[in-house]
This record gives sequence, structure tokens and C-alpha cells, in this order.
Amino acid sequence: MTLPPTTPTLTIPGGEIPVLGLGTWQAEGGDAERAVTAALQLGYRHVDTATGYGNEAEVGRALATIDIDRDDVFVTTKLPPDHVGRERQTLMESLAALGTDHLDLWLVHWPPNKQATPSTWRELVAARDEGLVRSIGVSNYSIAQIDELIDATGVAPAVNQIPYSPVDHDPALLAAHRERGVVVEGYSPLKRTDLDAAAIADAARAHGVTPAQVVLRWHVQHDVVVIPKSTKQHRLEENLGALGFELSADEVAAIDALGKG
Repeated sequence: MTLPPTTPTLTIPGGEIPVLGLGTWQAEGGDAERAVTAALQLGYRHVDTATGYGNEAEVGRALATIDIDRDDVFVTTKLPPDHVGRERQTLMESLAALGTDHLDLWLVHWPPNKQATPSTWRELVAARDEGLVRSIGVSNYSIAQIDELIDATGVAPAVNQIPYSPVDHDPALLAAHRERGVVVEGYSPLKRTDLDAAAIADAARAHGVTPAQVVLRWHVQHDVVVIPKSTKQHRLEENLGALGFELSADEVAAIDALGKG
């Protein structure tokens, strides 16, 4: 088996984040461990989990099984919003389950009580400063909530993980994140997309690839980190194939037009 093209990365405070990773939401037990193991064997170097997914131990076992240097795999997990006041305890439990002494990225999974909650953000900053976490960020936060964290602490999230797909495309939202130095990471990229949309289908035919690969490639070319989830070997391979071609500017623009912006 030949390994895929090297996954491009984006620079964030604390490191480099591969733009294509493996999401593990709803992957449970042996399925989660097998999916992560297969993904790492295929050449994935970015794995996204969360305390709330209940599969950190399975992800950790997969990381331990594959003979890859820990520093060559970018590992993300997330703090549940109801763990306010237990941030450090939760982090130590995550590190133990994952079998690692540090995270590459730790996110606040949702705004606690729908509030920005700078007190929790300060705990993430402290964990980063201690070296337990290389980069810190948020998930499902609004720009106003991100600004509240920056105003309170002087520290911007490295990443905001939000739902993103062609139908969600919003150039103003992407620009607002970039102005603040925040990388957008998109989840549910395929579930939220009409893969039969003409702009996507036309690009797939033109490149001899699948509509799903077109959607993932579109994210990559917008510098939006994308983490499709699958537990199926052929899907894992297909998703990684998004790195093997490039959409034209016209194709990207036609797909952009499916969105809100």
C-alpha cells in the first residue's frame, strides 16, 4: 500500500494542525479502536475525540497499537460544558484514557450554559502554560463569545470547531475568525451536504473522484480543517483521497454559491 500525499497543515499557536483528520463522534467500543487503527495505518495523522464521546480509551489503545511516534499524530479531545469547575480533573482523566502526557488540542466542547465562561477558558490557558496541552480552542462558539474570551484573558482560541459544509459557507464568518487568528475546523461536512448538487457532481466528474472527496477538498482549499467521521475502511481511504487532486477556482466558486454567504 502506498501512503497518501502528505497532509497539509495550518499553523496555530502551539503547533501545526493537519487540515484533514478523523472524527470519532458516535464511534464506540471496538469500532472506534478499529477505525482509528485503520486510519493511522492509511496515513491519517489527526484524530479528533471528546470526553463526551466515551471513546478516549479506545482511541488511546489504537495510538498505542500503531508504531508511530506520538509527536507525529495530532490528538484533540474536548471538555464537556457541564465539567465547569472540574477542568483539570477532566484533562488528567483524558490524558490517562488516551495514554499520553499531552494533548495537541483541547477544546471547550460547547459554551457552558450557553455562556462564553472566561473562568473555564482561564483553566485551559493554565493547562497550556503547564505544557499539558499544546494548543487550546473552543467548539460551537459565536464570534461574540470568542471576543469575550479574548477581552477577558488576552488569549484567542487557536481553533473554533463548528458545523461547516458548502451549504454553511459564510465568507464573512470565516473572515471574522481569521481576523482574530482563529482557525475554523468543520464537523459534519458530508452529513450536511447535498452530494447530488450540480456544482459538486460536476466537479466530481471532471476530476474522476467522488462527490464526498470534492466536498472535503473544498474545505481544504478554504483552509478549513475538516474531520469526516467513518468507521468503514473504504470510506477512510476515500476521504483521504481528497488530498490527491485540486479544484479549480471556478469549481470552488460554484460550490461556494451553495452557501448562505
